[in-house]
Amino acid sequence: MRLPPLSLRRACAALASGALVVTLASVAAGPSHAVPGPVRAGNTYGWYRNKITRYEFEGRMGSYWHKHGRGVVRDQHGMLTLNTTRHGDVSVTLDRPGHAYGRWEIRLRSRRYETRHTNFRVVTDLVPAGRHRQHCGGNEIGLENYQLGRRFSAFYIHRLPHYDFRAKQYQSLHNDQWHTFAVEATPTHISWFVDAHVVRTERRPAALGSTPLTVRFTMRSEAGHTMNRSRMQMDWLLYWTDEYPSTRSISAPRTTKTTFPAAC
Repeated sequence: MRLPPLSLRRACAALASGALVVTLASVAAGPSHAVPGPVRAGNTYGWYRNKITRYEFEGRMGSYWHKHGRGVVRDQHGMLTLNTTRHGDVSVTLDRPGHAYGRWEIRLRSRRYETRHTNFRVVTDLVPAGRHRQHCGGNEIGLENYQLGRRFSAFYIHRLPHYDFRAKQYQSLHNDQWHTFAVEATPTHISWFVDAHVVRTERRPAALGSTPLTVRFTMRSEAGHTMNRSRMQMDWLLYWTDEYPSTRSISAPRTTKTTFPAAC
């Protein structure tokens, strides 16, 4: 049997080698460490037809971000960054009038620098804006709430007088692994999205509200514990109004209704 010319054999070998490298790279990355990439709920569900407000943290952090607690909050390489100490919470709140309805989405990653002590919780909440009463957390929507070192992120609604609507999502939450979290709040439903997939939709009237809300990022400690120094970083925060509905179905299981005894 005659062999192909040497130049053709070399070209085929190079193509095969390249294909092998691509295949091996894909396997090495592994699904548990896959980065969501540019896909977000905003484009997946057609929210860009609505008016948008962007917070992309390029340059100086705006004066409308108010820090509370111990630690450092700053713009680091175009990312809003919360660096903790070993004791106490650190949080930053967007001091804007807020919105009762709309869509909020963030791109977030986190890291713990040590493992000897207790792990922080990484929390993003929508809380009553401006002078609206906080009710000890009794009127909030949680986009994500997870403890560093764990594989579950919780999301929830707290409503007065003492209702709690809650669910959780299994996730790969490794150091510096990006994820997108979003919530859509309308007069008829509240839906949560993780990495551009709707995961829960709650329609029961007791879960719905009309208080203007704003965003708060928190690294939450445990009282009396020495904590592992950690950080959370937000690449961007986007808000869309709700004039136009989502272009894809938001059908998803509802949350579990329980109580929130801390409300006041």
